[in-house]
Amino acid sequence: MFSYISLEERVPQTHPLRKLRAVVDALLATMNREFDAVYARRGRPSVPPEMLLKALLLQILFSIRSERQLVEAVNYNLLYRWFVGLNIEDKVWDHSTFSANRERLFNEDLARAFFERVKHTADWAKLTSDEHFSVDGTLIEAWAEPLSFKRRDDDSASPPGRNPEVDFKGQERCNDTHASTTDADARLFKKSQGDKSRLCHMGHILMENRNGLIVDVEITHASGTAEREAALAMLKRRDNKNKRATVGADKGYDSKAFIKGCRKLKVTPHVAAKDKHSAVDARITRHEGYKTSQKVRKRIEEAFGWIKTVGGLAKTKLIGQAKLTGQALLCFATYNLVRMGSIGGWWDAHHA
Repeated sequence: MFSYISLEERVPQTHPLRKLRAVVDALLATMNREFDAVYARRGRPSVPPEMLLKALLLQILFSIRSERQLVEAVNYNLLYRWFVGLNIEDKVWDHSTFSANRERLFNEDLARAFFERVKHTADWAKLTSDEHFSVDGTLIEAWAEPLSFKRRDDDSASPPGRNPEVDFKGQERCNDTHASTTDADARLFKKSQGDKSRLCHMGHILMENRNGLIVDVEITHASGTAEREAALAMLKRRDNKNKRATVGADKGYDSKAFIKGCRKLKVTPHVAAKDKHSAVDARITRHEGYKTSQKVRKRIEEAFGWIKTVGGLAKTKLIGQAKLTGQALLCFATYNLVRMGSIGGWWDAHHA
């Protein structure tokens, strides 16, 4: 007995992944130049970049923990096969092959190219604002244990055993003298008083205020000034630089240097004022838009919450700032796609 199964017929016409795949395929069709740059010199790689990127989108959307589980799910899940572009009889890649190709093909430049195309699609649909923004940062825990945070000049061998006991009591450890042997880009940092210090990176995003879409992403070392420096860098990269704009921010951005930097960029800093020694004056707070910016800026936490609970970036599984930047860009591009689908009415998480 023979049976012919059409994947196209198996996926309901109303399934939200149908519209998403159509949008993603249209975006990927414009990236031939970027894909050509990462092709192997002798023929195509064993995992085409288009399929690789769509598989990584599935991993983010469905919170799949590892690439091994992702490849396994693509193998038996007909919906995933259809979305990636595999026929039912096609052999799925080995997980080690997939990971090796991801390591070689998927870089920060490719991720930013995809992110920018998603953003331009939102601009074309008039879903974004080029006048009103919000900015914030968050900590992304590094894939490194506190035990790996050692003195830079320490050449001594680690104690034997899989889980050696190391006593740091009474020792002063700081980023100037110590570094992680697992992830050299990670920094020991805590964002607030009372919080515990942890090895982490810092992620920053610029959100437009019309529909809460993310228009820029930056990954930096964790430090006390990183949020303000990254915010100015992202504002400098914004479209329509000659147009007046506003940016909402929390009290962490209340500093003379940040406010002065915003004014140089023709951006009015709607920054929440500290209780004492605030740099925010009446020139900022007197505008009616100040209250609006302070209210809308809190929506930026939705994006951070999504990438950490759904996108899997509460703790990165990648080593190094460059790889994390690529993953963060893809996560926020996916968030924008889902957000655009919710606005357009074709994305329903209950049917995904």
